[in-house]
Amino acid sequence: MKTIVYATDYSKNSVEALKYAYYLNTQLGTHLVIMHVFDYPTVLGTKALSEPFPNLEKDNFKMHRGKLEEFCTEHLGNDWKESNIHLEIKENKSVIKGIFSSAAEWHADLILIGMKGGSGIREIIVGSTTKQLIEKAPCPVLAIPTKVGYRQIKTIVYATDFEEEDIRTIKQLVEIAEPLQAKIHITHISTQDEYKGDMQMEWFKDALKEKVSYKNMIFKLVLSDDIFNALRIYLGDVGADMVVMLEREKKGFTKKWFHKDIVKKMESYGKIPLLSFNEFNHQTLYY
Repeated sequence: MKTIVYATDYSKNSVEALKYAYYLNTQLGTHLVIMHVFDYPTVLGTKALSEPFPNLEKDNFKMHRGKLEEFCTEHLGNDWKESNIHLEIKENKSVIKGIFSSAAEWHADLILIGMKGGSGIREIIVGSTTKQLIEKAPCPVLAIPTKVGYRQIKTIVYATDFEEEDIRTIKQLVEIAEPLQAKIHITHISTQDEYKGDMQMEWFKDALKEKVSYKNMIFKLVLSDDIFNALRIYLGDVGADMVVMLEREKKGFTKKWFHKDIVKKMESYGKIPLLSFNEFNHQTLYY
């Protein structure tokens, strides 16, 4: 884990996410890119400028850079001026494409956003576009709920399906957990009818231990007809500081939408930071 990209829209909701990004960056010893995406103003309320006026581009970047500096100083003091923090302004009609562009340029290992955005970044809201970030980002996405401040990450819950994709995801997750000395609760929640059986769980444990040497892992099986509610209760019981999920793309229609529904519910739950991986992350970062 080397680089975190954090995107802000200056809204109240993004303040806690900024502080979270700063403290997580400090704990992990990574490089933090604090960024803002803007678009040029419309002309007569019709369409964006095809060719900016002379100096418009330079003046806009200067204005937005100054605003980002003010935002960081207001909420971080002068700590943002540390050598491992970089401010970046991006111009793009799509906030998501602007974020992805910055993540690609910096070879980001993590994108961090507030779970809800204000009018200046309407794309980043609970719902379809957050899912778009999760599904298509070149690296994992950490969504910070409104009013959730940073606290030391001691307990991470990873929701598993006992599959090989989970092993690769946990291998990446260890890069965050290990420097924090955090416990990873590897939890499988299933209905009684859909439970794959103890043999599958034991196979998964053995396969994971062959590829991941991290010792601070706990395995837990929970059987319930209400999977989301069982997960929510479990997160409270263990005092989870972060919940982690893998967005799956190639497991058939029913299973694919099941996972998307759970991820969306976790976004709406909005009490614990949600770290989301997608299967494309594995190809980008490891394979």
